[in-house]
Amino acid sequence: MENRTQEITYSKNKHIKIGIIPGHFATNHSHVNYYVDLNKIKLKLKNAKATADVFGSIYASTPIDTIVCLEGTQMLGAFLAESLSTGSTHSINYDNNINVITPEMDSNNQMIFRDDTQQMIWGKRVLLLISSASTGWTINRCIDCLKYYNGELVSVAALFSAIDEVNGIKVQSIFTPADFPGYESHTPAECPMCAAKQKVDALINAHGYSKI
Repeated sequence: MENRTQEITYSKNKHIKIGIIPGHFATNHSHVNYYVDLNKIKLKLKNAKATADVFGSIYASTPIDTIVCLEGTQMLGAFLAESLSTGSTHSINYDNNINVITPEMDSNNQMIFRDDTQQMIWGKRVLLLISSASTGWTINRCIDCLKYYNGELVSVAALFSAIDEVNGIKVQSIFTPADFPGYESHTPAECPMCAAKQKVDALINAHGYSKI
């Protein structure tokens, strides 16, 4: 399957690259016709730093106290906090000591923050940083979690997103389906690939894929 990988480079920075693989892929809540490999910009230092600087420019005028990292975006989140707080002195976040945290998943698969980290959410302006957004399902879960802990979600930063907003919250992304036309996302019950009896190539999540 890896032989089918196509590389897509962000037009404004050669270090920001993703891989896409066409096929039939299943997530926990949808079926898609492309696997989007975001590992380079999540796990490689130069790529993550370049991506964080792009988001830093986008959010230079948005007050942010806390970055909540999901789906393996912790390194990117740290670079983003640095970009926001040590970049241009004209940035509204300049010299802020921004929190960078990840929620814990409890036994019921609910997002929680322990007592000693809740102060980084309560009454804070929160930026959610995620790997990808195709349906908004994960974002909605995080919105509910942040409401419970009295955090104000100001925006969502996604490396790849097929949606522009969720419940009135803007989603800013580096890559969109416009970068590889033909991207589709369906519920399992409405998947045309399943209807055509096309076998599922792999199960995918934010950590990668597992071939079937």
